[in-house]
Amino acid sequence: MTDFSRTRALFHIPDGVVYLDGNSLGALPLAAKARVAAMIEAEWGEQLIRGWNNAGWMTQPRRVGDRVARLIGAPPGTVVMGDTLSIKVYQALAAAIALNPGRRVVLSDSGNFPTDLYMAQSIVATLGRGLELKVCDPEAVQDAIDESVAVLMLTEVDYRTGRLHDMTRLTRTAHAAGALTVWDLAHSAGAFQVDVSAADADFAVGCTYKYLNGGPGAPAFIYVAPGHAEVARPVLSGWMGHAAPFAFDLDYRAGAGIERMRVGTPPVIALAALEAALDVWDGISLHDVRAASIALSELFIREVERRCPDLVLASPRDPAARGSQVSFRHKDGYAIMRALIARGVIGDFRAPDMLRFGFTPLYLGDADLRRGLDIIADVVINRRWDRPEYRTRELVT
Repeated sequence: MTDFSRTRALFHIPDGVVYLDGNSLGALPLAAKARVAAMIEAEWGEQLIRGWNNAGWMTQPRRVGDRVARLIGAPPGTVVMGDTLSIKVYQALAAAIALNPGRRVVLSDSGNFPTDLYMAQSIVATLGRGLELKVCDPEAVQDAIDESVAVLMLTEVDYRTGRLHDMTRLTRTAHAAGALTVWDLAHSAGAFQVDVSAADADFAVGCTYKYLNGGPGAPAFIYVAPGHAEVARPVLSGWMGHAAPFAFDLDYRAGAGIERMRVGTPPVIALAALEAALDVWDGISLHDVRAASIALSELFIREVERRCPDLVLASPRDPAARGSQVSFRHKDGYAIMRALIARGVIGDFRAPDMLRFGFTPLYLGDADLRRGLDIIADVVINRRWDRPEYRTRELVT
């Protein structure tokens, strides 16, 4: 069994804070501070440019990628790090479209994160040739998959409600119809067991600053199934994805396998922080993480509904049908969340009316949650949110 009291000690949680926003930004692993400081002082400071060879900076995206691969059920050599999630979505979707040239439809759903849809809209507009993005309700995805679909592109966990798609079932349906799949694991990796190999996913992408605790702006990852690795077209043909970057050829030659999905110079400092964050996962059972997350979220739903009847559950009631977050609706949700944050209970808000709360057992326990529930009840029942300063919208909600 995973000892979550031990893992909690590996993180910095500010005094007086109940942190329920790990689904948006993970907490700081204590080891990350020392690891980044060592990288800056001993590697960058002392080795200077020699660090690309001597400190292993050049191979870091693959090395860290293999560590992420273990958390998403991918074999070694199929995941690489770098760039942002938006870039990785673009790469994966463009490569999938190119592998299915006889089809014209990219199918997604209205629960997908907007940037994924923006990337799809951009690709469709750029490539032309009759390509079309179709967006349906999450519940209608299964029936919308037909012989016109080139690529099914979905985020496994709905960022608003936490609704969980069945990756295996939908991938099987897509393949039976001749379509490929691109899965966004931003709200999945580190939250529960993911197995892209067993699901037979074609491509997967994800960020590392949520449940993997890599820090703000931490680099994203991309997975390419082994059967596609040598033929996937890297539409963003950056020099780090070239077969021989330091040959400085004027013409692009794709690198071998997952290496071709590298684009620009790797963010070495950010990857150092992520490496330290991934150390926390050594010996951790994702099965235990999932079980603890469900226990916390079930307690949360039960108590919020009992004590705050004005808050309406927006997430699936069945814990097997949601990720590691719970959302409630209220017409004054923004002001309520601002008031909660002011009192040390940190979640976040998603327009137009949704309060989101994430459950991260690595550093969130039952006692923390019960303390947070007392504050939530006080804020909601006594309308402590009904003040002008809590209605003023900040840049980030």
